[in-house]
Amino acid sequence: MRGIILDNFVANLDPMTVLFLVVAGFIASFIDSTVGGGGLISTPALLSLGLPVPYALGTNKLAAFIGCFTSVISFWRAGKIKAMAFKLMPISFLGSALGAYVVYLLPERLMKNIIVVLLIAVAVYTYRRKDWGDTSSVKELGLQAVVGALAMAAGLGFYDGFFGPGTGSFLIFGFLYLGFDFVTAAGNAKALNFASGVGAFVSFALSGTIVWSYGLIMAAAMIAGAVVGTRIAIKKGAAYVRPLFLLVTTLLIGKQVYDIFLK
Repeated sequence: MRGIILDNFVANLDPMTVLFLVVAGFIASFIDSTVGGGGLISTPALLSLGLPVPYALGTNKLAAFIGCFTSVISFWRAGKIKAMAFKLMPISFLGSALGAYVVYLLPERLMKNIIVVLLIAVAVYTYRRKDWGDTSSVKELGLQAVVGALAMAAGLGFYDGFFGPGTGSFLIFGFLYLGFDFVTAAGNAKALNFASGVGAFVSFALSGTIVWSYGLIMAAAMIAGAVVGTRIAIKKGAAYVRPLFLLVTTLLIGKQVYDIFLK
């Protein structure tokens, strides 16, 4: 049955489908490369092509995984990812693996309710702090900050492994709270987001729920979107990243509210 599904989608790979995948992938990655939330575009795009939900999620994870890696390289080359973020990546990966393992033990509706409240709190706090993230105030992290960073990496890695929406927003908020500027917070967040995404990608690959032809075409577009998106973010700084962060966080809130009350 799985082979039949994959064969059907490979056979239907016409020029318009390719163009649609390229456009959707570029736009999704352009946004996701800086503040996350690209899945709000790429996953519905794949679902609109008729992919069953597991295949849409798996195919999106393949493309997003490659796009995210591109963002990490771009931020790293610009010096916008600090050594601490790389040290936290294994913690984020382990948290993600554990989250994927217990995915069926926690009620999804309860999680959506909690996430809406937390996302609203993040948006309101960031909006009220007008100059927050304009400059970096990090010099040397104390023990309390280090413990907080470890908890953030493990906790949000775990969350990304079993649920996911808003992970980028929460990671950026966490690094802002530690004193990083918006661009460096976004770079650090991408590094941890990449680490937590590795486990999910491997899981989908092993389960066979990836349409590789669709995913690789979208991934190529996501590489381009990630390069352009990170370059603009690095060049324009907090004046660009802050409003984009608030926009994507607001859209994530709207998506979760829709899923809870209207879907």
